[in-house]
Amino acid sequence: MKKVVLRRCERPDVHLVRRVIREGMEELGAKPRGKILVKPNVVTANRRYIRHSYTDPAVVEALVRELLETAPARNITIGESGGFGVPPGLFLRESGYCELGRRLGVRVSDFNHEPARWVKLERGVCHSGVRAARSLLEADYRVWAPKLKYHICCQITNALKLNVGILTHRDRMRYHDDRLNDKIVDLLEIGMPDLVITDAIVIGHGYESAPEGFQLGLIMVADDPLAADAAAAAILGYRPEEVEHLRLASERGYGAISLDDVEITGDVTIAELREKTAGIVSDYQDIHRLETPLRFYCGNEPERDRFCYGGCLAAVKGCLGTTDRRRPGAVRNARPGAIVTGVYRGDVRHPGQTVLLVGNCTKVEGVLTAGRVRRLRGCPIGTARLLFDLPRAFGMPSPALDARDILLFIAFTLRHLMKMIGLRFKTPAAL
Repeated sequence: MKKVVLRRCERPDVHLVRRVIREGMEELGAKPRGKILVKPNVVTANRRYIRHSYTDPAVVEALVRELLETAPARNITIGESGGFGVPPGLFLRESGYCELGRRLGVRVSDFNHEPARWVKLERGVCHSGVRAARSLLEADYRVWAPKLKYHICCQITNALKLNVGILTHRDRMRYHDDRLNDKIVDLLEIGMPDLVITDAIVIGHGYESAPEGFQLGLIMVADDPLAADAAAAAILGYRPEEVEHLRLASERGYGAISLDDVEITGDVTIAELREKTAGIVSDYQDIHRLETPLRFYCGNEPERDRFCYGGCLAAVKGCLGTTDRRRPGAVRNARPGAIVTGVYRGDVRHPGQTVLLVGNCTKVEGVLTAGRVRRLRGCPIGTARLLFDLPRAFGMPSPALDARDILLFIAFTLRHLMKMIGLRFKTPAAL
């Protein structure tokens, strides 16, 4: 039977968190060894307005300080890939992880800047293989440190969903469409952690990459990612089998997800935590419930004729969620109009207003009336273009038009190009 330890932790104090982690590891009998990879969630970060999307650096600092008791600094790597469409390394800088690595003397790596090797996936449903970074492949012991959040496509993001961040940007958006949940499970083949330390001190809701924060006051320590996610799902108000990627992982033989098969210990119960989260409304999970004059027409992917929840629709949610975090009230005060994703089998009637078709395959099979029809092409749609063009189409301020962020974007783009040039000169043996 797998075990999950739930411990109260009201603030990201390094000494407090370290004690909680140490006691949890002792209870689980965790024995870190050899080369250790610590994988936090640093999908996005912005020092001005995105603070609850990533694992709090204090949690990772506490974890690393505990690991340093038994492992030399040279054997510990903090690794992450970061969100698609933004230069690698930028979010690690904005979240404070680069500074953390320097302070602790451990390596902080963006997987996109490492030598990578193609790895065949024997159990993959979508992915036949992926390019895996060296620090992932060489790790003897893996500690996943997710941030607990509601998710716009997948109900929750915790240990299993964290694996999307082991992919380099070349593979990250492959199958990130109606196959997203299967994609997540595919990655367990090379992304199975030995230990899970969940930062649920402040959880995220709304749009998970630019979320609102909610004080939950919890650190979760587990010896199995499915057990961790089953407990996390219950805490956020779901039955574990309602979380699609969790159900698929169990069906594909990765483990049990019934809470009857998980030993839950600690100083707080799932029932107590679920009572605290019961009143949370996580905007953007159902885009039709947003308070906005925009209307959304969400269709299917044309080849498989399945609802494309993780493709252009997810990108639209992300753009609107980021815009609203950057300029609160922007989505509520948008210019009336419509956004269409996928193949929509129905009428879209917006005379005198803008109708935006997002993605290469998007079309309206019924009657389309509009003052203006615009199309943004891409599969997947490019993040940078969407952040510029979608807000502009409906009279909203673009979060991309920030002088500080533009300068950082340019600087880290140049930095990335230099690092990629350096990688080209690596010998085959180094790869």
